[in-house]
Amino acid sequence: MQHENSAPARVDIAELVRIRIHHPEAIAEAAARRSRRPLIDDTGRLMIVAADHPARGALGVGDRKMAMASRADLLERLCLALSRPGVDGVLATADILDDLLLLGALDHKVVMGSMNRGGLQGASFELDDRFTGHRPQDIERLGFDAGKLLLRVDYDDPGSLNTLESTARVIDEMAERRLPVFVEPFISLRTPEGRLRNDLSADAVTRSIAIASGLGGSSAYTWLKVPVTENPDDMARVMETSTLPAVLLGGDVGEDQEGAYEKWRGALQLPTVKGLVVGRSLLYPADGDVAAAVDTAVGLL
Repeated sequence: MQHENSAPARVDIAELVRIRIHHPEAIAEAAARRSRRPLIDDTGRLMIVAADHPARGALGVGDRKMAMASRADLLERLCLALSRPGVDGVLATADILDDLLLLGALDHKVVMGSMNRGGLQGASFELDDRFTGHRPQDIERLGFDAGKLLLRVDYDDPGSLNTLESTARVIDEMAERRLPVFVEPFISLRTPEGRLRNDLSADAVTRSIAIASGLGGSSAYTWLKVPVTENPDDMARVMETSTLPAVLLGGDVGEDQEGAYEKWRGALQLPTVKGLVVGRSLLYPADGDVAAAVDTAVGLL
């Protein structure tokens, strides 16, 4: 059942391509005139829609391997999500944010640039997660509001040390600019088949938070972006590990949308948890109703 006014507006790809060819400066101009808002408004909560997965080659949602492959479809879903009441903003890579700027979809929204996308999904170098997306100077130049980075630590993979060190330097650079940076930490490990898996046990999530909180020369502008633990009842003690403000990440929840909402609802009551950053499960819900999924998530806040 689709919500009233919940059909995505059509995106004119031909017009976006025409602007990119003939007026590439239009992107910077759109960024310069964008109406801004504080990171946190009067509600004290943050609801961000995430769409930075494609730049890692991660296009799948549930059993649909190429669900996010159509850019027109993704942009239409994003514009619909951003139009819903209570949605504060978007997290994405430059290509997507540039499109959204040209579409005029980012006024009065929080815009978060995705910073490290070098650890491609399934690659042998997945944990040497280089900063191939937005740099701190890009986020500052474009007048965006925050950055986000992924920090997966595998004690058996030397690539994690490179990621740790470069993450610390980026946290420093963001703090120098007084720009918030959202760090998404995991303890990760390889399965016998070589696939990377994030450990969501209470002990592992606690350790990942402790590691992420201590990076860089200042934590003044650092936020955490954390998963809900395997057992949601563990979240209260896990979140006692740090005083840094945090948001919950969504991940690919598959068919169990209701179960995901229940997990988020409990964790959102904790004192350091200030919001949600959710992507695929809201943009590609099993029933296809983006507006209903977004409105339900907003209702949890």
